Amino acid sequence: MPPRRVITGRSQEPRRRFAEELRLLRTEQGLSLRKLGEALGWDWSLFGKMESGQTLGSPEVVQGLDQYYGTPGLLLALWELAVGDPSQFKEQYRRYMLLEAEAMSLWHFGVSILPGLLQTDGYAREVLALGGAKGKELDQAVEARTGRRKLLEGDDAPPFRALLSEAVLRTPLGDVGEWREQLEFLLDASERPNITLQVLPQGVGLHGLVSTAVMFLRLLDGKTVAYTENAHRGELVEENSSVERLQRAYDAMRDVAMSPVESRKFALRMLEEVPCEGST
Repeated sequence: MPPRRVITGRSQEPRRRFAEELRLLRTEQGLSLRKLGEALGWDWSLFGKMESGQTLGSPEVVQGLDQYYGTPGLLLALWELAVGDPSQFKEQYRRYMLLEAEAMSLWHFGVSILPGLLQTDGYAREVLALGGAKGKELDQAVEARTGRRKLLEGDDAPPFRALLSEAVLRTPLGDVGEWREQLEFLLDASERPNITLQVLPQGVGLHGLVSTAVMFLRLLDGKTVAYTENAHRGELVEENSSVERLQRAYDAMRDVAMSPVESRKFALRMLEEVPCEGST
């Protein structure tokens, strides 16, 4: 697997960081704006405006650039930070998203909802709407979140382990069709060689992460950081002893979780229990 691109260390302002990265990626490949436009089939002047900070472009354009440059999810993560209201993203979350895009491997524990990297459009829309997003803001947030799924696609995609509380798969969406689509997507994703799905049975009782979701990121320098979330706040954890404490709790749950094969069977049972649309 080729080394993942490191993007930390440049401008901390989201819009400027996004423009800088676009310009650097193009110049590193010796491309003119016109050649880039011809390669991707968009007006070259759009890329010039994006690199100068005049516009951010659309998720579709940014995904096309990610694919062209071989930076799956990286530019889209920067775009998501740049397009949002600055007050919407705490500095720790900005840093987390950038680290996520360059992580060598990821481990997640979900206590109540699916991780964003495994959410369908319908699931993301319902979750983000509950958080207050609406209208065009909601549409952009959904496109940005689900576009980040590309991070887990392709030959150089990092390994990702999703350890989910049983409650996550027993909490349906309001729309039956959307919930069926989400479970089908989860099952399909779990068949990819880089994605491992495990379910933690409710019967295990209390545990060290009973009210906390967490994502662990192993970075290029071998260090592991964690991002924890509860109903009210998120926190980037970088101090070694704190990360190790969280890892011990995660490992203890993984030891008593269903195996990947059992977990797929459980998810399939949940899918089979979803009523067909129009049935009574």
